[in-house]
Amino acid sequence: MAGSSRLGWLDALRGIAALVVVFDHSSYTFMADFRRELMPQFNTSRYGIMVFFLVSGYIIPASLERRGCVRTFWIGRIFRVYPLWAAVVTALLAVNLSGIAEIPDFGQQSAAAVAVAHATMLQELLGTPNLLLILWTLSYEMSFYLLVVALFTVRLHRQSAAIAVTLAVLAAASVTAGAALPPSALSGLVGTGPLIACASIAMGVAICCASARSSVLRGVGGVLGGVQALVLVPFNGTVPLWEGLVILAVMFLGTVVYRAENGQSAWRYAAATAVVVVACGVGSAYRYGDGDHFTRRGWIIAFLLAVLTFGAGLASRRRRLPRVLTGLGAISYSVYMVHPVLLAVIDSTIGRRRQDNLALEVAFFTVLLPLCVLTYRYIEAPSQACGRRLAHRVQSP
Repeated sequence: MAGSSRLGWLDALRGIAALVVVFDHSSYTFMADFRRELMPQFNTSRYGIMVFFLVSGYIIPASLERRGCVRTFWIGRIFRVYPLWAAVVTALLAVNLSGIAEIPDFGQQSAAAVAVAHATMLQELLGTPNLLLILWTLSYEMSFYLLVVALFTVRLHRQSAAIAVTLAVLAAASVTAGAALPPSALSGLVGTGPLIACASIAMGVAICCASARSSVLRGVGGVLGGVQALVLVPFNGTVPLWEGLVILAVMFLGTVVYRAENGQSAWRYAAATAVVVVACGVGSAYRYGDGDHFTRRGWIIAFLLAVLTFGAGLASRRRRLPRVLTGLGAISYSVYMVHPVLLAVIDSTIGRRRQDNLALEVAFFTVLLPLCVLTYRYIEAPSQACGRRLAHRVQSP
């Protein structure tokens, strides 16, 4: 059987990326020895998330521009992302209260500040430890949403190639100049609590204004959200400054491919942009060097393979793909969000394996995937349908 969706290749890429990320995290529990050998050569986590970011870069601006309405775009995003996020966070807190799994130590941060930071989905960029490690990528996704809306409201959304190149060059320049900031540098300067309060208010105002009918308010809201993203990503992330900029450049590279595919720009511009982004990404990682938790060889190979995987998917976009891959893409968000909770329960009850056990690794996937089919069917699909109905009601004339 094969998938017939015009965007089935993107679903297939999401499915592959989700499986690789799950393997990366589950290998701590079931195949730790193999993981220690693999990671210096191939960073599976970075491979998976870079594929995700490329796909998001392609899809998100397309979604906004197809709707032509910021209000309905945000409705769609909220109903797409938050319901499962809320269910997973609730499940994590429940197993924590039962004593089965632990949540991170938030230090001096109040429960209210932690809750607000996570509600914005910018917690990774607000100096707040993630309730689940995988939530850090959603902070970059949310920053990209804010930037895409900002560009759309000021009518610069077609400048994706220039933006991708600029971000990539800035990444290379920052590491070449030796620009190094401590993790969450801005939080250390102004305090985590005040930053969370200001950022959450600014984000709310930005979304509301950008969704207004007044063109002036839309512009103000869009710019406010975009500036917030451009401040938080480089100056308050926990990844190095250069990598935060590369992540944004990669997402805009996905947008550049979307524009070339839809005749909004020439393929030669997309190819040139890809060359610059890849060269700057590889050069930045090489210049950054090896560290305690970073091996440049593993990062570079993962990055290059992610770009090549996206290119292979693009080349196969007119082919009929196996339904199993497109089906995995449909449940990929569930796979990404649910697996850490299941792993936390396993680690706290059964414990991690002292020796590699491929059978247990396979068994984990065997349990996880049907569970994610259920979360997709009973949480994701109904919430997305509800979002579509609400968006239809408020659609701008």
